[in-house]
Amino acid sequence: MSLIINRYDYQPIKRKQIEGKRKYMTPDGGAVASVTTILDATSDKSGLMAWRKRVGEKKAQEVVTEAAGVGTRMHKYLEDYVEFGEWPTPGGNPFAKKAHAMATQIRDNAMVDVDEIWGSEVVLYYPDLYAGATDIVGIYNGRESIIDFKQTNKPKKREWIDDYFIQLGAYAMAHNFIYDTKIQSGIILMCSKDRFFQKFEVSGKEFVSYQHAFLKKVDEYYRNCNQNKEQERYKNEEISEEISH
Repeated sequence: MSLIINRYDYQPIKRKQIEGKRKYMTPDGGAVASVTTILDATSDKSGLMAWRKRVGEKKAQEVVTEAAGVGTRMHKYLEDYVEFGEWPTPGGNPFAKKAHAMATQIRDNAMVDVDEIWGSEVVLYYPDLYAGATDIVGIYNGRESIIDFKQTNKPKKREWIDDYFIQLGAYAMAHNFIYDTKIQSGIILMCSKDRFFQKFEVSGKEFVSYQHAFLKKVDEYYRNCNQNKEQERYKNEEISEEISH
C-alpha cells in the first residue's frame, strides 16, 4: 500500500531537447531549464577540476560512474518503498547491494520522522523560470517540507552543501507558487557508501536566504544565455558576410 496521501494534483511534466539543451515543457506552454542545469551552469567548478587533475581522469571517471550507479539505485529503492509501501529486495550486483544498504540507513534513521508524504519524484515548476523533480514533498517532524535523498562517497560538512539547500529552496518556491502552500523547510537525508547517515535541515530565514541565492543564479543563467545567443547571432552574421563575398 502506497505511503502517499494525494493532497495535490501533481501533473507529469515532459522533458524535451531544444537547441541541444534539455528543457521541461511546463503546463503553461513554457520551456524552462531544470534547477540542476541552472546550478551546474552557475557553479564554481575549480575544486572539481583540481580533484580530477589530482586523481587522474580515468580514476575520476570510475568514481563518478560508481557514484551515479549507486545513487540511482539507492533513490529507486526509496522511491519504490514510498510508492508501494513495501521494502524492496536488492539486486544481485555489488552496486545494488551497496545502494540497498545505504537506502536502509535512510529508511531506519529518517523515514520514521516523515508524518505525511504528498508526492514522490514530484516535478515542480515556476512559470517561465525553471522546473525540477524533488524526491519527496510532505510533512517532516510537523513541518511542510521538501525532502531530498543524497548519496555521497564521504560524509559531508554542512558548509560544503550550500547547493543542496539552494536546490531545496528552488523546489519550495515552485510548490508554494503553484499549490499555494507555505513550505519553509528543506531536509537532506544523506548516506555515504560506508553507511554513515547524515541529516541536514534548513528552515525559516536561513531557508529564505537560499531561495534568494537561487533567484540570483537564475538571473545569472538567463543573462549568460542571452549573451551567448547574441554572440552566436554575430558569429552567424559574420559567416554569412564571408560567404556572400
